[in-house]
Amino acid sequence: MEIPALEALFERFRIPIIIASIGIVLIGAGILFFLKSSSPEEKIEIISSENPVSGTIFADIEGAVEKPGVYELSSGSRLQDLLVAAGGFSAEADRVWVEKTLNRAQKLKDGDKFYIPKKGEGLQLQKTQSGVLSTQKGLVNVNTASQSELEALWGIGPVTAQKIIGNRPYSQVSDLLTKKILGSNVYQRIAEQLTI
Repeated sequence: MEIPALEALFERFRIPIIIASIGIVLIGAGILFFLKSSSPEEKIEIISSENPVSGTIFADIEGAVEKPGVYELSSGSRLQDLLVAAGGFSAEADRVWVEKTLNRAQKLKDGDKFYIPKKGEGLQLQKTQSGVLSTQKGLVNVNTASQSELEALWGIGPVTAQKIIGNRPYSQVSDLLTKKILGSNVYQRIAEQLTI
């Protein structure tokens, strides 16, 4: 085919050729834009003010642990982290008392103090704490009180006292309400008489 024939052909189909060329360019640009926009985006992490990433707290642990003392931990740490830092329980630790009383998942606050009793000491500690709290301060420790001490509270009968004992340990008094052990009317009436 001669050059003049190609020019004549181009002149005859000039507009469709230009439109097709523009279409090819636009399709290519669209494919590039799509590929670029479908690439993984940067993840944005929202940090709650309740659980700051930085910051430290100090907590004291004494008694039947391998290395008693004051430890610096990151904020948001739990009692289990403090126990690990202290080398764990010593051979003399009253493990029955620990299982019934401590909540190892409890979040630590700055200045917290924990005492781990030795074998046999846990029962004495429990009696002393509940006796002191019941008589001197007028407070009942929901983690250590006996069934009769719990039943002495307004609105607490044998069944509710058993529910309180069966769901130990508690990390705070309001757990009685959130775990639906006490109704709100009973809780509001006796909450000031309870402690942990």
